[in-house]
Amino acid sequence: MTKFRSLDDLQVSGKRVLVRLDLNVPMKDGRVTDTTRIERAMPTVRELADAGARVLILCHFGRPKGKVVPEMSLAPVAAAVAETLGRPIAFASDCTGSSAAETVAALNDGDIAMLENLRFDAGEEGNDPAFADALAGHGDIFINDAFSAAHRAHASVVGLAERLPAAAGRLMQQELEALGRALGSPERPVAAVVGGAKVSTKLDLLGNLVSRVDLLAIGGGMANTFLAAQGIEVGASLCEHDMTDTARDIMQKAEAAGCAIALPTDAVVAAEFASGAPSEVVSVHAVPADKMILDVGPASAADLARRLADCRTLVWNGPMGAFELEGFDGGTNTVARTAADLTASGSLLSVAGGGDTVAALAHAGALERFTYVSTAGGAFLEWLEGKTLPGVAALETR
Repeated sequence: MTKFRSLDDLQVSGKRVLVRLDLNVPMKDGRVTDTTRIERAMPTVRELADAGARVLILCHFGRPKGKVVPEMSLAPVAAAVAETLGRPIAFASDCTGSSAAETVAALNDGDIAMLENLRFDAGEEGNDPAFADALAGHGDIFINDAFSAAHRAHASVVGLAERLPAAAGRLMQQELEALGRALGSPERPVAAVVGGAKVSTKLDLLGNLVSRVDLLAIGGGMANTFLAAQGIEVGASLCEHDMTDTARDIMQKAEAAGCAIALPTDAVVAAEFASGAPSEVVSVHAVPADKMILDVGPASAADLARRLADCRTLVWNGPMGAFELEGFDGGTNTVARTAADLTASGSLLSVAGGGDTVAALAHAGALERFTYVSTAGGAFLEWLEGKTLPGVAALETR
């Protein structure tokens, strides 16, 4: 497991502490419409300020591509942070100019400020040394609490960690500890549930997991490609027929590694991709030519639920079917609720992540009962793929 410093290893009183957060929140008409990300990030900010640090929040918003785009200003986010914390937040209208310098100079112990959108400067995404130097000049300590940006080798993610004493914030610490328990040194047997539309987008993920887990359950559109690779006709279902050789390779690697692959044995099929479309449950060997598989069937979901009961660790990425459509959420709901129940009983450690996954678990009413749910999209996926995340590597204690 990665060794990294946390807030417990630092003396921050009177120090200028740069805190990298991910506050890329939904916004409409200049107002933040969902403060979930802000609320999750505040424990670190609050802890630092209460300990007498001079806190300077750094974050990006959108993709301004190195130019100042007024509608991507962080000023409304700073207002939402102040409201969430119940404390004043000073706001600098730039990152490395006179406003930033004056804002930092005016900070007293326990004060909090935020810089303008880091991506207004092309030096952020380019990890430009001069930009990283200028940012580092604002602080004495660097805290990275943005796991969701850890797969980006940007100035505020990697450059600052190379220039200042660095540590993980509480959110980053939680994420790294949960991920370490799930795949770093897990309690076995380990299961992985992987869904989603296409095998082609999850090749690295599947290739890494078959050597790490004991059971790999494949659902969603990608399961159709694996069924087709076994010579099963999948009708009008979403299927990457050009990926069947790859699917067979993955199954061979799994067999060699002692990893069991669970594919659907029955399916919910319909003639159209629409909520409430007329549907029927059929064996995967009897999918009508004019119909498409939109969910794993009840027997497949029940079988997977039974197999999870024998596991101690679960990693989940992607839904089992078109959960967003009425009538095609049964498979995802059954498996998600079973995993949540097993977690609640203390027999399963469950870690999930990825945009559709979070939405699917929330829809199933299981989100709050998983051990840990990552909102970190790309970074979570790259970690599952076994890749080194630059932002995490930069925090490793040397």
